[in-house]
Amino acid sequence: MNKVRYGIIGVGNQGSYYASLINEGKIPNAIIGGICDINPKKIKALGERINLKKIPVFEDYHKMIDKKYVDAIIITTPHYIHPVIAQECFKANMNVVTDKPAGVYTKQVRQMNEASKHSKALFGMMFNQRTNCVYRKMKEIIASGGIGKLQRVTWIITDWFRTQMYYDSGSWRATWKGEGGGVLINQCPHQIDLVSWVVGEMPKSVNAYCKYGHWHNIEVEDEVTAYLTYKNGATGVFITTTGETPGTNRFEVSGTLGKLICENNKLYYYKNKKDSTDFLLHAKTSFDKPEVKITEVKTDGKNLQHVGILRNFTNAILKKEKLFVKGTDGINGVELMNAIELSGWKNGETVKIPVDENLYYKELMKRVKTSKLRSADDNMVEKALNFGTGQGNIKNRK
Repeated sequence: MNKVRYGIIGVGNQGSYYASLINEGKIPNAIIGGICDINPKKIKALGERINLKKIPVFEDYHKMIDKKYVDAIIITTPHYIHPVIAQECFKANMNVVTDKPAGVYTKQVRQMNEASKHSKALFGMMFNQRTNCVYRKMKEIIASGGIGKLQRVTWIITDWFRTQMYYDSGSWRATWKGEGGGVLINQCPHQIDLVSWVVGEMPKSVNAYCKYGHWHNIEVEDEVTAYLTYKNGATGVFITTTGETPGTNRFEVSGTLGKLICENNKLYYYKNKKDSTDFLLHAKTSFDKPEVKITEVKTDGKNLQHVGILRNFTNAILKKEKLFVKGTDGINGVELMNAIELSGWKNGETVKIPVDENLYYKELMKRVKTSKLRSADDNMVEKALNFGTGQGNIKNRK
């Protein structure tokens, strides 16, 4: 195999973007082997951007999961069916990379992960933020012991401002039935993933307070404050909303040897000369503090985002490099999202991790049962996509 033939299932905003990247040659050794969507208008819209005359087009994804057409599948469908399609791919030993989130609830994601273990297929996840040099450097410093014993994790990510028109642009948006949640499952999966990936561990429990339709006419959460507890007693706070502007994006991880602050695409390292725990026990004065050195951390400057994930996945299939993001990692973010949602439904009650997946599914289905899809034009595909450069902001597409 010299080139990987990709089949793209779902060609709305995100699927069209991936098709554009491959079509423009941004992913070396990759070509489009097939396109699939149940909505012919979206196929037509994609055809106005790239030439589909020589590319097989399908309405039924089962027919495209065939090695005579494609070598790998990219899943960019609504969240609930990510695991469903992935498992069909695994049965056929078809390589698959799925868009975030891995799924809506841990039970289905766990089943997907188990299916992947019994397949010869390569399984990847589109956690493109892991390619960001700043987050990679944070992870490296923490893993090397650079901040000492973990004390606090704080992420304020409130720059997801969305108008009511945004929510009214798709029938599935901001509904329990169509999307399975709000700001947590749509805007924040990358940050939820990075909280555990960068820090190097999952919280052991969550207390969360969620507001549903607080700023918008929607049924799901658009305001969240979650309190995290870690196994060594460290604590954390995760705050997010789609109703605040100007917003903040500040990720801070503190330990006994210092702290890391990521804000405005810059990383600052506050390095204590001595461990704070040892210092406070042996200091000779009441208000003394360890000396601290503050530096802006240098990185390799690389932040390839979706391009980086697809290039790596392609090369991993061709056995040219190791897979950067394993698909099975996706369950961690879903686990944390489910814990936050469940605690929110229970008015801040402590929810342990791993979450009781049967209880979560039961509670989710209660909400799905009364959920109502919105009146919207589901044929729309954002015209603001920057197909010419292959760049763009995920916030404007999802």
